[in-house]
Amino acid sequence: MDRATYQHLYDTLATMDDVRRVAREQSIDEELLFVIHTHRVTRDATRRFYVVKRQVPRLVRDWHHGRTILDIAHEWRFPPVLMGQMMLGELKIPRKKVWQTFLHPDTAPDPRLRTEVHALIDADPIYSPRGMEMQRERGRRGEERLYQWLERHGIGYRTEKDLRGKYAKTPDALLDHPIIFYGQKLAWIESKANFGDDVELRKNLRRQLAPYTELFGEGAVVYWYGFVDGAESPPGILLWDAPSLESITPTLAPKAATAHRAPGGSPPEAPPAAPPSRDPARRPHPAKAPSDPRSGPDEPGDAPPP
Repeated sequence: MDRATYQHLYDTLATMDDVRRVAREQSIDEELLFVIHTHRVTRDATRRFYVVKRQVPRLVRDWHHGRTILDIAHEWRFPPVLMGQMMLGELKIPRKKVWQTFLHPDTAPDPRLRTEVHALIDADPIYSPRGMEMQRERGRRGEERLYQWLERHGIGYRTEKDLRGKYAKTPDALLDHPIIFYGQKLAWIESKANFGDDVELRKNLRRQLAPYTELFGEGAVVYWYGFVDGAESPPGILLWDAPSLESITPTLAPKAATAHRAPGGSPPEAPPAAPPSRDPARRPHPAKAPSDPRSGPDEPGDAPPP
């Protein structure tokens, strides 16, 4: 997606009504638009989190005078569930009890709060328990799509679950044997059920991708929703989208082509770490196919959202 189009969508998608309207009027995938909307909402909430939090005592006084939390959240253009969490905390409800109240609204301390919590959940497609689970499910579907691609091409791999406790950080798929893509040897692939704009790419590099290159060597990351045109990937890391991945027929690295599994069928040890190449990662394969993107953020708490 070109940067001008992405920025226009980012500026336009302020509400879920905007998401549905643009999807209908411009025939753009609604799930992709929801991901861009999520970027906008979570980043704005992060930027203004402490500004809003400082006002919570006054907002709770307004609530005692009859205003609803949802009305206050709309006035402040702030995610309803996050506003509710802060205000319930100000009402001296313990932190653990606050999130439990959003998981099980009928456990709210009184009928008024019970009604209001239900309304906050219904109005928040991102930070509500239902919204969080939908976003986790998109992530699971993206990982499953990656694993199906690997299995379809007969490439052995281990998942984060398989590698738990062995390394400080683990990618979604650590390949049993590296594959070659335009001369670059790839030892791992990460699945991102998200859209890769510049902010997202910088965040992912700092938190995850750079450590993978130090531990395992060069690799690739798949953004199922695509990424902005001209996005720069760091040395040793390829950027792929869904059409790019589906167009690839991977080739095993020459030395790996004759490797055998250990007796009993257990996979070989992880490939040794290798320094990233000095060259920037190559752009995705030019072949295109219809995209089928996926996405989402982390569970809310008494801290700025992600």
